[in-house]
Amino acid sequence: MKLLKSIPLLGWIVLAIILGILTGPIMPAWLGGVFLTYNSIFSGFLGFIVPLIILGLVTPAIAELGKGAGKWLGLTALIAYGSTILAGLLAYFVSRWLFTQTLAGGGLASISEGPGSGFTPFLTVVGAAGGSATEIVLPPVIGVMSALVLAFVIGIGVTAFHSKVIFRGAVEFRTIIESVIRRIIVPALPLFIFGIFLDLSASGSAMTIVTKFLLVALVSFALTFVVLLAQYSIAGAMNGINPLKALWNMRDAYFTALGTSSSAATIPVTLASTKGNGVSDSVAGFVVPLCATIHLSGSMVKITCFSIAVLLLTGGDVSFSAYLPFILMLGVMMIAAPGVPGGAIAAAAGLLAQMLGFGEVEVGLMFAAYIALDSFGTATNVTGDGAIALIMNKLTRGHLGTQAQDPLDENVEPANGSEAQEHTLAL
Repeated sequence: MKLLKSIPLLGWIVLAIILGILTGPIMPAWLGGVFLTYNSIFSGFLGFIVPLIILGLVTPAIAELGKGAGKWLGLTALIAYGSTILAGLLAYFVSRWLFTQTLAGGGLASISEGPGSGFTPFLTVVGAAGGSATEIVLPPVIGVMSALVLAFVIGIGVTAFHSKVIFRGAVEFRTIIESVIRRIIVPALPLFIFGIFLDLSASGSAMTIVTKFLLVALVSFALTFVVLLAQYSIAGAMNGINPLKALWNMRDAYFTALGTSSSAATIPVTLASTKGNGVSDSVAGFVVPLCATIHLSGSMVKITCFSIAVLLLTGGDVSFSAYLPFILMLGVMMIAAPGVPGGAIAAAAGLLAQMLGFGEVEVGLMFAAYIALDSFGTATNVTGDGAIALIMNKLTRGHLGTQAQDPLDENVEPANGSEAQEHTLAL
């Protein structure tokens, strides 16, 4: 039992993919139906919980970044959002350039349009009534976009009226949602992904998709380094320092994040590395913990690359006009993404379904691909935080003054670096 508990999520995902590919062709139809029934139930629950994830995560995130928090907090959030969006745009154009010829029309369309695997779930969970006797209708209490708009309305309202009661309720609701992700969704993912690849293998598409996704993985991995070079080139130019040296000074943070797959757990190392680049204690203590939750350029690169790949494989629309709104909205979701393995893709699942038309198979592939590269995305995120700290150090001249305040406390004393760090971590 101890050995099983010691296996990381990535290990379970890899095992699920391998077992799904190997057992698909020999799986009895009735047993395959059992696994697809599980997938249908999990997919139905995911469709139900995703709007609540958006509401629960975005509401307190917007409240914490409200206008009463001071100009430096707002500027830091704007830079982090801009960095995340630019990373997504880079990933989009590179993916369109590299993947269009190699992936277009290649493998997933047949799952929904052709005979498929032959496995049939005994019970399906759907979001709207379809008339089948084997269906359980589990409609979400609110739509994805409605949840996002409502989260903004409440978050901005909490900030504008300094409503401490609603703010604390939103933070407690976020705790509940993060617990659902950590204790239900993430542990259930390996079996869900096993069912996806079982179905793909039985239909003859699994190896084609895995082979094509290896190319996507290599490209997204390379792009994370391009993003870091761009971030540190800007930060280095602003501060008059060698960007490669500044990036090398962040190596401890990068490799620690590779091991932990957690931005929050890497904060102490990121702080030390950032200060080693000459950032003041107050700026580092404020920017690093804040950006650990709102700056996810590495995660944006992964989701963009793999979603473009899935769209090309399924014949979806990858035009810039159709995809740009997704990047802009995904940047908001990344601000609210919880710091657990798979948390960012869980938060983005609603947008993938609502804005890109992803179904159960596509979402399952996104979960598998994202988690496979989760540690590299996290390492890119935290290393990029050091670049933003350098930029803010230049803009603030190493002093935050009295701007870093609790957005819901008008009488708070000026916060120094350590206080700002503790406040951000507590939230």
